[in-house]
Amino acid sequence: MLWNEITIHTSEEAVEMISNFLHEAGAGGVSIEESGSLNKPRDTSYGQWYDRPLNDIPEGQAVIKGYFAEDVDMDNIRAQIEPRVEELKTFDIDPGEVRYELKTVNEDDWANAWKQYFKPLRVSERLTIKPTWEDYEPASEDEKIIELDPGMAFGTGTHPTTSLCLRTLESVIQGGEEVIDVGTGSGILAIGAVKLGAKHVLALDLDPVAVSSARENTRLNGLEERITIKESDLLSVLHADDPTLGIKLPVKLVVANILAEIILLFIDDVYKALEPGGTYIASGIWKNKEEVVENALKAAGFEIAEVCRDEDWLAFVARKR
Repeated sequence: MLWNEITIHTSEEAVEMISNFLHEAGAGGVSIEESGSLNKPRDTSYGQWYDRPLNDIPEGQAVIKGYFAEDVDMDNIRAQIEPRVEELKTFDIDPGEVRYELKTVNEDDWANAWKQYFKPLRVSERLTIKPTWEDYEPASEDEKIIELDPGMAFGTGTHPTTSLCLRTLESVIQGGEEVIDVGTGSGILAIGAVKLGAKHVLALDLDPVAVSSARENTRLNGLEERITIKESDLLSVLHADDPTLGIKLPVKLVVANILAEIILLFIDDVYKALEPGGTYIASGIWKNKEEVVENALKAAGFEIAEVCRDEDWLAFVARKR
């Protein structure tokens, strides 16, 4: 089968927004490759190893590829994407000097080729992400393995926002918490939370592809009884009297690894969903949005307990007063 491939050269800052644009335009898959500059040190704090050389993408830049069915009008897709990318500048997101490329590729050239680059990854003291097609033996009983096949949904743990969120979860979860994961993607944070000791996780996403992926990854980890996955937003859940959610509102912990612009839209909803003293982990925030998100959290009644950082990304650990 042949597919249309659109390649967008942009900045790392704009990666998540442009990836979302491609998904909304109907992409059957999206791949992201960020800078492999020799100026960017590789994290080996948990014994990670790397068997691939660094790429030659300039520091701060990224290459995003979106794949569309052979019969899709790619001129129309580009016409949809370009003004939205340009509009990012009005939200203080710099996409850099954007370039577009179009070509036709065979499905085998992209559908599974990326898997050779996705190896077992130790992301924290206790969590290791293992692709389902790789063999791996944990170093000790304390090491928790997340079996993952991300499919077309975002969230392999290799992106700084995901690994940052998993490490933050490890520092926050004490055991027995009921958790809401907003924008679950592949389900990686929900699975990680349960592996770390959470009692039950309600995982939400508006994207049906992500919901399907999260359900499959939950099954792969044998956690169907402890993770409930819904195609929904947080507001709908707050107003629902649904005994199938698996959790009882308010909860002790909410985690959201989403864009800062989206986080700003439902801070008040998160506040309502949390019990007094409950914790909100808000991740996926680029450094230039730190002040605006912090101010919004404080205005909603949160107290900032910690700001965790990874490269140019950060996560807030906020407590409900």
